Amino acid sequence: MRVDPKLHSSWSTELEELRARNLYRAMPEMRGMPGRTGIVGDQEVLNFSSNNYLGLAGHPLVARSLAESALRCGSGSTASRLIAGNSEAHRELENFIAKWKEVPAALVFGSGYQANLGTLSSLAAAPDLILSDELNHASIIDGCRLSRAQVKVYPHKDLENVECLLKAPGFRRKVVVTESVFSMDGDCAPLKELDEICSRRGALLMVDEAHATGVFGPDGQGLAQELGVVPEIQMGTLGKGVGTCGAYVAGSKELIELLVNKARSLIYTTALPPALMCATLTALGIVASQEGKERRLRLWENAKTFREMLPPGLAPNTGPSHIVPVLIGESSATMEVSSECLSRGVFAHGIRYPTVPEGTARLRFTLMSDHTREDLRAATAALAAAIDKVYSHQERPRRSCGSSNL
Repeated sequence: MRVDPKLHSSWSTELEELRARNLYRAMPEMRGMPGRTGIVGDQEVLNFSSNNYLGLAGHPLVARSLAESALRCGSGSTASRLIAGNSEAHRELENFIAKWKEVPAALVFGSGYQANLGTLSSLAAAPDLILSDELNHASIIDGCRLSRAQVKVYPHKDLENVECLLKAPGFRRKVVVTESVFSMDGDCAPLKELDEICSRRGALLMVDEAHATGVFGPDGQGLAQELGVVPEIQMGTLGKGVGTCGAYVAGSKELIELLVNKARSLIYTTALPPALMCATLTALGIVASQEGKERRLRLWENAKTFREMLPPGLAPNTGPSHIVPVLIGESSATMEVSSECLSRGVFAHGIRYPTVPEGTARLRFTLMSDHTREDLRAATAALAAAIDKVYSHQERPRRSCGSSNL
């Protein structure tokens, strides 16, 4: 491989700058079956960094469905959906999602990132306006940029600002896009109010249900369903609460036809394997079943109990969801606390800039339905001990979360 030595030097300089700012990242080495415990390196730990909210990634029925389907369907789809990758399993899954979400049609993407990129860049262009919550996920931000529409970022959950911005004349199409459960803070968007404003101002509402799918709603359909809101564009991921991989967009038949024809992140990529679609269908069946309801109830009880067990001053003020951010502040201290927790058998990964704004680094604890009360007690005890050690000669962090960004 021939690379200019000056280029190697510039890369090394960038890496050193990241290290100097305590922003250098490395991938934790994970092993074993996904669940309430995991293996990081060679250490078995309690896992509080997974989005496997309902514990379905390791569910025996889902794993068996994947294995048996792979024997029938093979290991890959072999092509994009518009060539030879549109299998029966894809179509069955999309039909299920549409009925589950109570809308006419749905479309499966390879990931939530691809879904948001493809949808926003297909729905809006230069003559259009997109309003995006300031704490929206990076995939929404990048989708807005790719659309080439005029993008206005409104202060977090600021309804007055949304209404004011939607009054602007001269746009072909107006879209308001928000997460339903914000990934770094765990608070919920005011979907009812946003829906009313969009209806009044002739705007489309797009809701990213990534962290609400499987968790909220009567049958796990998401926060919009729980609140009785039907946004024109509904996106959700399948790799978090559902426990497999991929994402969906649900809405009208015309919306889905438009995405099939315009979404580059769908058109120009190989489709997910049919076997994975079969496993996802099995997982969604569990989500919508009595077992799914019971898992959601356990998850909510765990979230409530965990907050009650947190050391004084560390409980967030962002609502009672299954995502519990513990704000530390500085990146270096955050990673020290995370490392100390890990040494005590609790995996709670530190979240730093640019995932959140500088000065708001945190440990983000994500609860699972499978966590036991003993797990929660061990995690909060490890956190308290870790903070005591890191802050033995200085004031402990006592701020609550409420601001994050991507």
